[in-house]
Amino acid sequence: MRKMILASAFLLLVPGSQANAQSPADASAIKQTALDYIEGWYEGNAERMERALHPELAKRIVRTNQEGNSRLDQMSALTLVQGTRRGGGKNTPKEKQQKDVTILDVFENAASVKVVASDWIDYLHMARFNRKWVIVNVLWELKPKKQ
Repeated sequence: MRKMILASAFLLLVPGSQANAQSPADASAIKQTALDYIEGWYEGNAERMERALHPELAKRIVRTNQEGNSRLDQMSALTLVQGTRRGGGKNTPKEKQQKDVTILDVFENAASVKVVASDWIDYLHMARFNRKWVIVNVLWELKPKKQ
């Protein structure tokens, strides 16, 4: 009994020991939101994409030129939904449509999720907004081109 109490006390003191302590329902809803986002893109399904996004979403990437100067490029929810509606993701062949979703952390009404797609990696910040998980921020990076 004493060992169990000590082990419990230790777990409370270790940083990150309670990471990902979300409910199964939250985990499922968070994953489904991420899948609506990436599968919606590949399918050209603007409704799925829109369902996944908060209207004030900011999707950003840092671009660095050959001189080493960086700039921040940004897309809004509207731009992303319109690009999906135009079918931008449908150009990716089915066999190359990677959509690996990893929930990195959840705390109360906030979640961080990693999506590995065919040509890029997205880091999503989600929020429970009006009882529904939606993406509010995306920071993304292109994968290096295979030579």
